[in-house]
Amino acid sequence: MSQALNFLIGCVLLAACGNAGQEDLLRLPSGFPPPRIPAENPLSAAKIELGRFLFYDQRMSGNGTQSCGSCHLQKLAFTDGLPQAVGSTGQVHPRGSMSLANVVYVPALTWANPLIQTLEDQALLPLFGDHPVELGLAGHDQELLARLRDDAHYPVMFGAAFPEDSDPIRLANITKSLATFQRTLISGRSPFDRYTYDKQPDAISASAKRGRDLFFGEKLECFHCHSGFNFSDSVVHFNSTIVDRPYHNTGLYNLNGDGSYPAASQGLFEITGKPRDHGRFRAPSLRNIELTSPYMHDGSIATLEEVLAQHYARGGRLTASGPNAGDGALNPNKDALIRGFELADSERADVIEFLRSLTDREFVSDPRFSNPFSQ
Repeated sequence: MSQALNFLIGCVLLAACGNAGQEDLLRLPSGFPPPRIPAENPLSAAKIELGRFLFYDQRMSGNGTQSCGSCHLQKLAFTDGLPQAVGSTGQVHPRGSMSLANVVYVPALTWANPLIQTLEDQALLPLFGDHPVELGLAGHDQELLARLRDDAHYPVMFGAAFPEDSDPIRLANITKSLATFQRTLISGRSPFDRYTYDKQPDAISASAKRGRDLFFGEKLECFHCHSGFNFSDSVVHFNSTIVDRPYHNTGLYNLNGDGSYPAASQGLFEITGKPRDHGRFRAPSLRNIELTSPYMHDGSIATLEEVLAQHYARGGRLTASGPNAGDGALNPNKDALIRGFELADSERADVIEFLRSLTDREFVSDPRFSNPFSQ
């Protein structure tokens, strides 16, 4: 009963502070620009907290077994540690769960769909999508609303989050709340950030500093796709004048020698139908990359060492046998920057050390983002 009482008290308190400044609610780290917040869905403390409860509530799945948080675990920078995500009915997704860290700065969501550009729209995919089934709510939307209306606390929380709405428990407000909570998941307090923005010279090791120089050098070319404050070339913020939504083929596969990727996950090609878009995916942020293994869109590479040595250093991965056999280095659609390089063992260790310096331990333990049902 104490959790339920705290739940109700929290709703009332959050309603009282709903006019807090939006940037105060975000707590932006040093070096981070203000993000774009939709005018039709402004931040409020009450809406953030409602979104947090909905994000972790297993009643948000058709069979009551999963929540958004089931595939986005805070301790893993809001990924799930699986090669490919598994939905509430046990159906395996062809792609891995993407990290939600700094998702507020991403101009096109998911691995390879440029049409999904807002978190409000994106929320509908796991909720109601059936190819594959994730949360499995297709055809159960009225049942979901009834569950929330029958709860002892959600009517108060929805009322606090949407005080102008006479009937606040509805789908549009669910997606607005989920989106609002996810916009607060900002990660930028890693050792690298303390070294770079807070000017703490000992925040990262000498090895990480050497790895940083390699990462940002022309020998490896990493920084072309993993640049800026979010270590990604797909970024939008309040000050953006031009918004790019680039996608890349890194030579992960080359089925039949014609550039094909596995049928279940062909990248941007699934949207455009253009052959050159086979295998093109969004470059994710490298923040917290130490915590988000396994790697690549399908979780097919287990470690950062393998990512460097067997994929990028080679200029494309070789799959020697099996249904996905082929030499990715020879993929005709491969990005021109994926040329391969040579690294000494010590240099590879330095690059890995640099990547580990991007881990934000404060972010993955911040109580603002934690599961309220486990407290």
